[in-house]
Amino acid sequence: MNDMREVEVEVVVVGAGQAGLSAAYHLRRTGFEPERDFVVLDHAPKPGGAWQFRWPSLTYGAVHGMHALPGMELTGADPARPSSEVVGGYFERYERAFDLRVRRPVEVRAVREGTGGRLRVETSDGVWSTRALINATGTWDRPFWPRYPGQETFRGRQLHTADYRGPEEFAGLRVVVVGGGASGTQHLLELAPHAAATTWVTRRPPVFREGPFDESVGRAAVALVEERVRRGLPPRSVVSVTGLPLNDAIRRGLADGVLDRRPMFDRITPDGVAWADGTRVAADVILWATGFRAAVDHLAPLRLREPGGGIRVEGTRAVADPRIHLVGYGPSASTIGANRAGRAAVRDIRRLLAEEPLAPAAV
Repeated sequence: MNDMREVEVEVVVVGAGQAGLSAAYHLRRTGFEPERDFVVLDHAPKPGGAWQFRWPSLTYGAVHGMHALPGMELTGADPARPSSEVVGGYFERYERAFDLRVRRPVEVRAVREGTGGRLRVETSDGVWSTRALINATGTWDRPFWPRYPGQETFRGRQLHTADYRGPEEFAGLRVVVVGGGASGTQHLLELAPHAAATTWVTRRPPVFREGPFDESVGRAAVALVEERVRRGLPPRSVVSVTGLPLNDAIRRGLADGVLDRRPMFDRITPDGVAWADGTRVAADVILWATGFRAAVDHLAPLRLREPGGGIRVEGTRAVADPRIHLVGYGPSASTIGANRAGRAAVRDIRRLLAEEPLAPAAV
């Protein structure tokens, strides 16, 4: 489809990562037919969601908490293989096994109010008219770059986790890694044997979690994230409220000084970074491991954002418009959370479609 005619479906799923595939699976399982009743649109060139863009040195064995998609386990994966290959292959097999017929690469440019209570989904491959939309676009496409005084004067290289491809390209260089999450610590541990020097800076002191990540810890963390989206605030990641698992690699990094954290610098200089007390660190590279934001700009015409900057969500449903469900957003951003959210969204949408089409809530 490459013209601008509108094709009518009951549900459009945007994104084919963990959350989108989970939602598509539950649509299929409850009687919706792909291409006739629903369509899955994905902007990526191949299966794998954001995993296909992860750096090759991030092996499957180093990934924490990858949960299987509903209906098909991921078994026998080699922990030494890149996670991008393992998960990408798994997602591809999953799409085939359940005949989900994902359309790609398709860029969703805007979702607007349509006619007759429907939504108009404008894409690089035409227009869909739908009664409900499941948004599963994740965060990978919106890397967050903080701004600091002097940033534009830096003569070295600046890159984000989204651009990271492995430690070899930093051989012999002085690298400042910014960010206290899982990516920042992984980058540091990889870089240290190759770089001339590494410096780790974070806004807040990192929190390392002792003991198992059991169900009660997980529930408490999800509840904190969920409270934010209920209030219409931008979601924080689940990891940001759980802390970093204190595994053997982290313990070694702490013992040998690689994970010797400094507070955030105050400005960037042409040849490094500087603090208000006069301390300076020379650098050839600044690596921003500063996370991502929800990729929801295509929903802007619907005016779902609250004054606090986020989209207020109850369960997976956008409070401002019951036709929109966000899966993989906020509390459902983990892989197991995305599975549950996909099922919940489909349950609510079936209820919605059984009623008369609803107009959006008044703005």
